Amino acid sequence: MSLMFQSIVECSCALAAVSVALLAGCSASPERAGLRQPSEAELRSSAEETLDRFHGAAARADSDAYFALFAPDGVFLGTEASERWSVADFRTYAEPYFSQGKGWTYVPVEGGRHLNFDTARDYAWFDELLRNEKYGLCRGSGVLRLVRDSSRPTWLIVQYNLHFPIPNELAGEITQRVRTWKQP
Repeated sequence: MSLMFQSIVECSCALAAVSVALLAGCSASPERAGLRQPSEAELRSSAEETLDRFHGAAARADSDAYFALFAPDGVFLGTEASERWSVADFRTYAEPYFSQGKGWTYVPVEGGRHLNFDTARDYAWFDELLRNEKYGLCRGSGVLRLVRDSSRPTWLIVQYNLHFPIPNELAGEITQRVRTWKQP
């Protein structure tokens, strides 16, 4: 075998070994790469904690804590049809209240929260029953996005929708009133 051919074969073998090593590294499980995948129970607990912190911060009128729980591209849907706010717009709306120590208190009803995850466990969607002193029974629903750059699962709110469930027996009357309502 010529010296040049032997060098080519040795180079090819070295490149093949490097390629196999790289491919093995790319296909390594997160556990082998040093990243532990959180269990569904950990994901659920962390998502629940995010929603509880969200409601707690609103009740304390803690603007920084409240808005830190939203994704930068998050949206808040309020109870009126016109209330679709970006995080920045919602913060502008809420700041005058929060700066005076006036928040809003919505207490989750025990057993009234439901969470589901997509198959990749990157998103969770939820609905929750809430109690409010002024409005009574309310419902919040929305979407959370998992942040994977921390040692434990952390969720951000991508969308939160607050609404008032209306009993079916009253729906016709209430929707008729809304249809004919003229803003003062």
